[in-house]
Amino acid sequence: MTTGAGNRPFDVSVDMATLARLTDREREVLRCLARGEMNRVLARRLGIAERTVRAHVTSIVRKLGVGSRFEASLVAFHHYEALTDEAIAS
Repeated sequence: MTTGAGNRPFDVSVDMATLARLTDREREVLRCLARGEMNRVLARRLGIAERTVRAHVTSIVRKLGVGSRFEASLVAFHHYEALTDEAIAS
């Protein structure tokens, strides 16, 4: 899979140490991103402000070292099971 700008392939591989740097709430938000939820829906589901969702997404993108929300959602999609609290603890 490639981006339209520059045809740079997405690197969606992250290690468990990188995923472990995410807070519990960031992992929860990331799992929602994997399901393709919009910020407004995600905010309602989690009972937080849409602005807070955007802050979490920004932090997730930075911690994962990806370039966008879309790339973060690809990481989440490919590592969905690893984002559970039990998987991070082991």
